[in-house]
Amino acid sequence: MTDTDRSAWLDRAKPVREALDLERLAPYLQQALGMPDASVSVQQFPGGHSNLTYLVKIGERELVLRRPPFGAQIKTAHDMDREFRILGRLAPIYPAAPRPLLLADEHVLGARFYVMERVPGVILRSRLPAGLEIDPGLARRLSAAAVTTLAELHAIDIDAAGLAEFGHPDGYVRRQVEGWTKRYEAARTDDIPAMEQVAAWLAANIPVSGPPTLIHNDFKYDNLVLDPDDLTRVRGVLDWEMATIGDPLMDLGTALCYWVEQDDAPELRAFAFGPTAVPGSYTRREFAEHYARLTGRSLAHLNFYSAFGLYKTAVVAQQIYLRFVRGHTTDARFAMMIAGVRALATQAARTLETT
Repeated sequence: MTDTDRSAWLDRAKPVREALDLERLAPYLQQALGMPDASVSVQQFPGGHSNLTYLVKIGERELVLRRPPFGAQIKTAHDMDREFRILGRLAPIYPAAPRPLLLADEHVLGARFYVMERVPGVILRSRLPAGLEIDPGLARRLSAAAVTTLAELHAIDIDAAGLAEFGHPDGYVRRQVEGWTKRYEAARTDDIPAMEQVAAWLAANIPVSGPPTLIHNDFKYDNLVLDPDDLTRVRGVLDWEMATIGDPLMDLGTALCYWVEQDDAPELRAFAFGPTAVPGSYTRREFAEHYARLTGRSLAHLNFYSAFGLYKTAVVAQQIYLRFVRGHTTDARFAMMIAGVRALATQAARTLETT
């Protein structure tokens, strides 16, 4: 594979789906960055279902802009200030965190947004970049790299990094179960009995948490930026909007909910966020066991954490679907989110049956 061929794997932006006001954005960036005569253009990255992510070119410089989705009503889920501050604390001590540059208030684009450095690289989505093939050996190494990255993230000294203020770990798990249950009720559109079943079981089976860590809360392949010359080297970890301080096994549970296996039901495999089911990949159990070896944490309550990860992700899908139902977006991907809610709820209920 030549360097030219590998460059084709790099994650690229595409034409804008949800437009920004370039007439207001351009002069703001030109002034804030001290580049008054530089041209400004915008494209949009294809991934992501929550905050919107854009590639901004100002002169020869490439930056990334993050803003809340249009029509979003859940302010705590799209807190640009908080995400910007977390990255500001993380970037100096955790190389995989993108460096934040600018935080803008509502007068520029009608919503707060921030701009950060771009971390170029390969992002593995459900459809691989053209020409990239993953053999069983590479699949195994990629799986191990993902687990290692998660374990490293959970090993960050939150006190030394000044991150302890970004969460309230006492009672974190219970608050999460109660909070996501309320969010589901607020966004509910269809009758899905498995969602009520799982919520009730989670509320009745909350485990005791160990020492808190920084947790990402959306850890999956398509939030990892890989080096094209060595796909097992993680250059960047993206999408810190839900990061907080809490039980790291909640983060593991979320990661496992995204880790689709070859034997999963077709409707679940349809919502894969990366090539986790290709031959050679870890199973969910192997992922968890490797994590336990690296961190020394117990897997005694893994079913709880796995079921919660599935339930929480189902609620996120439900919130996204509600935005489509209310006409806040015409993105065709969002129309099928209700099928994702059903598939995730069914999988969560199956997880409970193994307890």
